[in-house]
Amino acid sequence: MSYQGGCLCGQVRWRAAGEPINVRICHCTLCQRATGAPFFARALFRAEDFAWTGDTTSWPTSERIQRRSCARCGTPMFSAPNDAPPRIGVSLATLDDPDALAPECHIFVGSRRAWIVLDDGLPQYEERPPG
Repeated sequence: MSYQGGCLCGQVRWRAAGEPINVRICHCTLCQRATGAPFFARALFRAEDFAWTGDTTSWPTSERIQRRSCARCGTPMFSAPNDAPPRIGVSLATLDDPDALAPECHIFVGSRRAWIVLDDGLPQYEERPPG
């Protein structure tokens, strides 16, 4: 299976050749501020299965996470944890078929916005899931 997508203006395109490691909705405050949204719905892929074209900007949002956005339109695209093995998180909203991957759980719900009601039946974790 492969997945592909891109930014709002089309300058950045990406492709993942393989299934994601996981698909999660993160409610942490770093993701909220980095995406300008109340949460970051993302799929995590092995870096070796992932490639993109186009110019991006890059900045750290913590000692652990590097973020990338389209250099032209600013669409938040990727997050890259600094731990091994190398992985890339990609925004589900940038998929060409945004319904191709469904989230498995909510993480860091201890930081979710109070006006968000989670009633989708997915598991919820105050911080990271166990294991």
